[in-house]
Amino acid sequence: MMPGQRLQGCRSLHLNEDNGRFVLLAVLIVLYLLCGAAVFSAIERPSELRAHGRWNGTLLNFSETFNISLQDLNSFLREYEAAIAAGIRADALRPRWDFTGAFYFVGTVVSTIGFGMTTPVTVAGKVFLIFYGLLGCAATILFFNLFLERIITLLAVVMKAVRERRIRNSGLLPPGIRHDFSAYSLPGWKPSVYHVMLILGLSAITISCCASAMYTPVEGWPYLDSLYFCFVTFSTIGFGDFVSSQSAAYEYQSLYRVANFLLILMGVCCIYSLFNVISIVIKQVLNWILEKMSCLFCQRCNNASALLGRRNAIRPGSKARQGRLGQLPDSDGPCDSDNEGRRLSGEMISMKDLAASNKVSLAIMQKQLSESANGYPRTVCGSSRHNGFSGGVGALGIMNNRLAETSNSR
Repeated sequence: MMPGQRLQGCRSLHLNEDNGRFVLLAVLIVLYLLCGAAVFSAIERPSELRAHGRWNGTLLNFSETFNISLQDLNSFLREYEAAIAAGIRADALRPRWDFTGAFYFVGTVVSTIGFGMTTPVTVAGKVFLIFYGLLGCAATILFFNLFLERIITLLAVVMKAVRERRIRNSGLLPPGIRHDFSAYSLPGWKPSVYHVMLILGLSAITISCCASAMYTPVEGWPYLDSLYFCFVTFSTIGFGDFVSSQSAAYEYQSLYRVANFLLILMGVCCIYSLFNVISIVIKQVLNWILEKMSCLFCQRCNNASALLGRRNAIRPGSKARQGRLGQLPDSDGPCDSDNEGRRLSGEMISMKDLAASNKVSLAIMQKQLSESANGYPRTVCGSSRHNGFSGGVGALGIMNNRLAETSNSR
């Protein structure tokens, strides 16, 4: 293969920043799904086969004992399944569509939990649900994002207070500020995103354990099943195999239903915040994988470039490039970087450039933590403010930044 052809093949491997991460994440998610399907199939399939065998035996014995044909018996069971879908059970349950039952239902709709134990059966109810859920789910997601911003601010302030206390107790303060610590800005310190992830994880575990301790005696579930219900509910998966607060009557019923509502609300907010922080860490892992993958191709590409006698215009190791990439978000430079300009113009960048430039993802969250802890307003790009798109964290921040970039490129 000629050097020029080899270089052209290497350049075709260079991916756009967003496309590189997107393709890699899609591949990893598919592999994750395949592994999960294999594990669950190996664990649950034998139990399913045994249940089918027991049910077929029970059905046959019932048919022979009471002299009922299997066809008539199956017809009766289909009617019973329809009754279950309408909320009718053999045991006494609370009404599904009185005001309190309907309030519980709309709560599962807007939070995207969707247990499935209550569903509309009328045409009017189904049509209304489409429009009601569209607005309600959007508003609830916005609430979760705003909650995430405030919990990050709270955690940053708490971590700063702990840091200040440790500095006071260590006796390392400069002599001139020992009596006026408020003027001391803790140079070189920033709250750790990993500490935030740890705190949110411990908070989610604490809420789940407390909620499980309540569900076990009240609902009569085993403690492990209660923990399982908490995760399925707090993460808004909502299978519906376990649903709380469905019996017709409880001891201390009003107190239990209020506590159930508050625990689910706190759990969903906490797990949502934790998912957003974990997604940032996953993004860094993707960048690390891309950087390792680029090592397989960069040497061959550099050799081909040297043979052609051409100088690469964009070199990951060049001083000018390092200067641009080394400018973290807490500098006061312009919001549009050279890397961003090339991305908007459609020019491809190498995977090594991608891995280096995307280190700012973790730094952005780090900067927000630092500004929140020190009481500074978060800086917003001037063009973003002009276009009406402010910052934020999590999914809201990603959307705002993308809208600002799109508006600026027009």
